[in-house]
Parts: sequence; C-alpha cells; structure tokens
Amino acid sequence: MENRLLSHMLGGVFRDFGQPVMLWQAGVLVAALVVAFVLARVTRRALERRRQKRYGTLPFGAESLSKALFPLIGAGCVWIAREIASNFIHTSLLNLALVPLLGIGLIYIAFFLARRAFGRKGETHALLSIVEKVVSLTVWVAMALTVLGIQDDVLDWMASVRFRIGTEHVTLLSLESGVLWVGVTMVVAIWAGSALEDRLMRATTLDANVRVVLARVGRALLMFAAVLLSLSIVGIDITVLGVFGGALGVGLGFGLQKIASNYVSGFIILIDRSLRLGDTINVGSLAGKVTQIRTRYTVVRGLDGVETLIPNEKLITDVVQNQSSFLTRGYAKAAVQVTYDTDLDFAMPLLARATGGVDRVLADPAPTPYLVGFGADGIDLELGYWIADAAKGTAGVRSAVNVNIWRLFKEHGISIPFPQREVRIVGGEEAPRAPKPDAQI
Repeated sequence: MENRLLSHMLGGVFRDFGQPVMLWQAGVLVAALVVAFVLARVTRRALERRRQKRYGTLPFGAESLSKALFPLIGAGCVWIAREIASNFIHTSLLNLALVPLLGIGLIYIAFFLARRAFGRKGETHALLSIVEKVVSLTVWVAMALTVLGIQDDVLDWMASVRFRIGTEHVTLLSLESGVLWVGVTMVVAIWAGSALEDRLMRATTLDANVRVVLARVGRALLMFAAVLLSLSIVGIDITVLGVFGGALGVGLGFGLQKIASNYVSGFIILIDRSLRLGDTINVGSLAGKVTQIRTRYTVVRGLDGVETLIPNEKLITDVVQNQSSFLTRGYAKAAVQVTYDTDLDFAMPLLARATGGVDRVLADPAPTPYLVGFGADGIDLELGYWIADAAKGTAGVRSAVNVNIWRLFKEHGISIPFPQREVRIVGGEEAPRAPKPDAQI
C-alpha cells in the first residue's frame, strides 16, 4: 500500500524533494500564482464596477464568486505552466498544486450557486448551511483521495457494495452519484430560476404582471426539467411519471380542487392584468392596497396596516372594486344651497374659484358649477371637479374645497339658507281665559 501511495502525486513530490528540479518547480509555481493573483485582481475590479453600474449594491453571494477567481485562474495558469515545463523538467509539484486550486475554486462556485439559490435579498435559507457543509466535506474528501491516489480503489469498493431497494438492486456508488446529481441539478435549477426572475424584474419594457408570470413559469419549467434530467441520469424510467400524473389529476379533481382553483386564478389575475401591485381595491368589507400577488393568494394591506391574505379564487368570483385603474384621476362634487335672492351670475363663478390653490385639483378639465334644482329652502348648486391620483384619497381635497366655498360666500355676503318651518296647531283646545278682577262695590 505504501508503494502504491508513493507512486502517485505525493510519491513524485517525495522523489523530487531535495533535488534542484524542486527549486525550478517551486519557481514556476510561484510565478504562475503571481500572474494568477494579478489577473484575478483585475477581473474582480472589473466585475465589481459592472455590478455597481447595473445593481448599485453587491448581490448576495457575489463575494463567493469573487473568492473563486484566484484559485480558478491560478489552476489555469498552473496547468499552462505545467504543460510548458513538462518538456524540460519533472512537474510533480505542479500536479499536486492543481488539486487544491481546482477543489477550492469548486467549493466557492458551489457556495455562490447555493447562496443565489437559497438566499433572497441577504436572507439565508435553512438549507444553505447544510448544502455548504456537504459540499465542503465532499470536495475535501475527494481532494484527499486524489492526492493519495486511492480514488479508483475507493470507487471500486463503493461499486462492490450492493443492496436492494424495493425490486431494484443498487450499489453504493450508484446511490451516491444519484443523490449527487439530483442535488446538483436542483440547485442549478433554483439558481437559474432566481437569476431569470432578477433579470425579468429589472426589465422596464414589460408589464409588472407579465414579469411575475414569466418568472414563475420559467422557474417551474426549470425545476421540472431538473427533475427529469436527474431521474434520467440516475437511471429511473421517467415513464412512471405518467402514472403519477394520473393520480395527481384524480387528487386535484377531488381533494385539491380548491388549491388548484387558487393557483389557476392567480395566473389569470396576472395574465389579464385585472390587478396590479400597488392597486387600491375593495373586496367585500376589506379595503386596502395590493402589496403581493402570489400564485395561491394575494396580499392586501389595509388602511390600518394589517395585511390580509385573500385567496385568488375570491378575487375572480367576487365583485372587486379597483380604485387604481388606468384612469388615475377621480371626479368629485360639492353641493351647496343659496337663498332665492342670490345673484347667480355672481355666485356661480365664485363657486368655481373655490378650487383655486387646492392641491391635486386639476385645471383641465376645469371645475364647473351647475344649477341642480330649486329646493324648498333655496337654490341647489353643485360644483364638479377632477382630482389627480384619486387612489391616494379624496376626503382631504373635498374638505379643502368646501372650506373655500364657505369662506368665499361669507366674504361676499352670500347666505347659505337653513330650513325654517312654521308650526300651526289646527283643531286644538282653547287656552283657558284669565279670571276677571273682582268688581268694586
């Protein structure tokens, strides 16, 4: 066993140790690493400038990609140096250096993919720590076996260990490779879905609902493709998914129909653009702003700040009032009554002046006063005007206009009548007469 170990990487290093060729190898290795350090530094700065220009901030997980630059570029430089130097000297030290460089670079690349897949906006997922530990342990064990030169012996031993799962006979090697491929394809699919979602969310030419739909459909397709690919690599016949699909269809038809209805309703809402993020809606007794449109439910934040999860099916089947349609302005009225002796040619233009200086009251279309009718106590007038961004609320604007009407009418002596009634008692009892004073004798 000792002779077999010394016949591989460590054996070559031990044989060259103490000889002049080791100094030449060390010099070539140091030179290659210096060149790799300079190239990695330049590349890292270029990538950071590009990220700051596009994103403004450093994306979560990007530091792992930056750390992977030096070992990966170093591995490339050492490999080129080894190919050139192998024509003149032994390269056992360069062969040994390639193993940790490639292994460490692979670890950081795996960390980058895992953090982009399981971390959103800096929030780490519970699986992230487990994935990083498993990847680190696996790569370091593989590097140790490669350096010792016993990786083939270990693989042969794993292939010889057989056991039975159901009706299938599998080996330890096939089981481990299957788990590894499933994990790799799933992580890559999740990362690709996250990258696709980030790119779509930054697209300004697409509607917000379309971006959400494309991101979710793309992520689902990537996950489905990853499952099929991993099953094919492991050797599982994917035709069995037909039976699973039939069983799933029966389950959806009975027990999961409400859940399926909510998912379908969510895609309908996103596709037909009936609701958008930021819309102010009324659903039954609930009024609030749409903050999230999920596949199964929609989050509405009420005026009190409490968020409510509304099933998407309810938004399709119930009556929903959307106060944030494409027409963002709203129409408001101010009703007032004046006495019959009022000069209407003077009062009606004065009524239109009440909107002057009030925020969000539009000048076009211009505020217009109307004579609505003749009431029992006075003449009914009405002022119609348009308010910008009506979804933000109209009570404050209407209050300001009403205050201006009251102030202008008061300044110009225009009276606002109040009801006056004359009460007559018909058929009532006579009031008792006062007694006559006593006659003088």
